[in-house]
Amino acid sequence: MSCLMVERCEAVAYEWLEQNAVRVRMLVLEELWGPDLMMRDSGLGVGVCPDEPPGSPVWGPLRTPPVTCGGLSLALELPALIRQLRAAWRARRGGPQGPERSQGSSWVEAEQEEVEEVKQDIDYNSAHLEADGRLNTGHAGVLLAERRGSYPLIDLRIVKTSVQKGEVESGTRKKLKRLLSFQRYCHASRLLRGLVPHTPGSLHLLDDDYLGQAAHMLSKVGTWNFDIFLFDRLTNGNSLVTLMCHLFNVYGLIQHFQLDMVKLHRFLGMVQEDYHSQNPYHNAVHAADVTQAMYCYLNEPKLTEQLTPLDVFLGLMAAAAHDVDHPGVNQPFLIKTRHHLASLYQNTSVLESHHWRSTVGMLRESGLLSHLPADISQDIEQQLGSLILATDIGRQNEFLLTFREHLDSQDLDLQQASHRHFMLQIALKCADVCNPCRVWELSRQWSERVCEEFYRQGDLERKFDLEISPLCDQQADSVPDIQTGFISYIVEPLFEEWQRFTEPSLLSQAMMGHLHKNKACWSRLRYAHEPSETPTEEPGGDEEGEDIP
Repeated sequence: MSCLMVERCEAVAYEWLEQNAVRVRMLVLEELWGPDLMMRDSGLGVGVCPDEPPGSPVWGPLRTPPVTCGGLSLALELPALIRQLRAAWRARRGGPQGPERSQGSSWVEAEQEEVEEVKQDIDYNSAHLEADGRLNTGHAGVLLAERRGSYPLIDLRIVKTSVQKGEVESGTRKKLKRLLSFQRYCHASRLLRGLVPHTPGSLHLLDDDYLGQAAHMLSKVGTWNFDIFLFDRLTNGNSLVTLMCHLFNVYGLIQHFQLDMVKLHRFLGMVQEDYHSQNPYHNAVHAADVTQAMYCYLNEPKLTEQLTPLDVFLGLMAAAAHDVDHPGVNQPFLIKTRHHLASLYQNTSVLESHHWRSTVGMLRESGLLSHLPADISQDIEQQLGSLILATDIGRQNEFLLTFREHLDSQDLDLQQASHRHFMLQIALKCADVCNPCRVWELSRQWSERVCEEFYRQGDLERKFDLEISPLCDQQADSVPDIQTGFISYIVEPLFEEWQRFTEPSLLSQAMMGHLHKNKACWSRLRYAHEPSETPTEEPGGDEEGEDIP
């Protein structure tokens, strides 16, 4: 198809979206808040029937959408939304048995129909996790995928009284804005054609809102003092998507793997949305922070020359999705509450297994790897699982001992794929717990966030008369106590070996310097009268390591 024809198709698609934007938004709002509330509050009738074919009189003034315009399916971008709208329309019509059924029962039965359809697919492709963390294949020979909402959500807001109604509504509006921002999928003609501009470092996948200060920060994304909190504010809460788009462009992964940029952006948006923003620590900002750290580690001189594009792709993808759909509680909590995930994964790497399966589900739903041969896409899914499962803190000693043995015997051969994969596992583990190696101001914020999440779990356990988990009792476990132990037993041993591996690099020396200063600071705060008081002379500083790659 000629470029002129493609641009014409784009123009038609944009024209239809602009003319019917209000109607589309009303459909979504009706699905979220209910038809009666929408009709009463807005005074606008929504007479669109998604079940009817385009052009049917039932569509009313809504013009026939260019469903196949230039090979671009508008429905393809929001398949889940279309299913929800169909369910909403069936409920409004009263369902197949007539209008006499109540609205509530119609909604329930419509949702049950969707659930039954999903169950049939899952039964056909059923799979279970073995004790060693590997998945069996189902009838179709593929992994069973999960997505957010596939299990009962642990809503910690029942113990967080500070969440106000306005905050929840604001989050809903923000999610709707992202969901309906077709500009994110149709930013320019080159995006629809799947072409990558030749301008080095261009942010062709990003909206105009992300230019300016955020783009300036991205020019320094390889520095260790990168402030992910500031970057998240500058990108309006889209730090993970923005960062991943930029890094994929930097490494040329889109061209190398012939990725469809629309599918890539859809996948990254799904990953970001599936992180729970109410979690103080395990949220999309943490994922972006781990991804930025992973990028720094991939650029270590000892690694960067040996890594293949597939290694880089796996490392960045695993970093971005390693905690996706984290419920804000740990594995012992899921086990003692007999959560169904604990039973599904036999109390072994429960959260990590769910993060992996959720990632597989999003890969398939977005179709990001659908153009690759089945054996290659399945191998990528398995390798992503191996990386994500390595972040299980319960396997810390296992990986640390193996890493130490390799360094002692000096038998690491990065020309071997298995050794490179092992180093990606170690790099991801380092990126996941690198907060104490940041400058004090950043490290302190992460420490307070993770402890707040621990305390919320402890409050929840106290509320329901459960045994309070270690480190989760705010009355007994202070932030300095938790951080001092975490650095001494988890972070310091791991990064000492990482420094040996890098021989040591400028970055690893800077990280160890920050680590020792932060540890000393937390040790002083343990005996201070006011533990939350910031020390007079903060360790680290903006001047240290500012230009370290």
